[in-house]
Amino acid sequence: MKKGILFIIFYALIFAGCNYQKSETIDLKAEHLQVETVLEQFVIANENQDFELVEKIWASDENIVLIGTDSDERLVGWTMIERSVKHQFSEFQETFITVSDQLIRLNGKCNSACFSELLAYNFIYKGEAKSFTGMRFTGVLEKIDGNWVLVQGHLSIPAEVEMNEVY
Repeated sequence: MKKGILFIIFYALIFAGCNYQKSETIDLKAEHLQVETVLEQFVIANENQDFELVEKIWASDENIVLIGTDSDERLVGWTMIERSVKHQFSEFQETFITVSDQLIRLNGKCNSACFSELLAYNFIYKGEAKSFTGMRFTGVLEKIDGNWVLVQGHLSIPAEVEMNEVY
């Protein structure tokens, strides 16, 4: 009887071992490059006022968030972000953006990433040239259905604040 049970266990282990599949190998460099590409597409979409590209790089659900540079600019959900982007495109002309100091960090499963970067954001608003240098852009991307998309973003402009030293 003991031999019969050992025999069944032995074959069960062999059968389980044959059906074992190795977990998928993740190409960290390729995933990092895909995230970089989405962030580059963010710049291209804004420079070219390409709303279709904006739609492709943002998740289309109502749980995403974009915090803008105005104190009351907290956009929750695709509908609010869509309205804001369309309004910006109607107001800004000749946008030119350069990116520096980009940092990207992927989680261990390569299904989410956070980033930070500095932007020099130049554009024409009501016929007048405007420029924001050192604009900070941070956020989170998720890999959804095989595609990296933005799910959270925060743009801020550094303020010049005079502080007194405390001794």
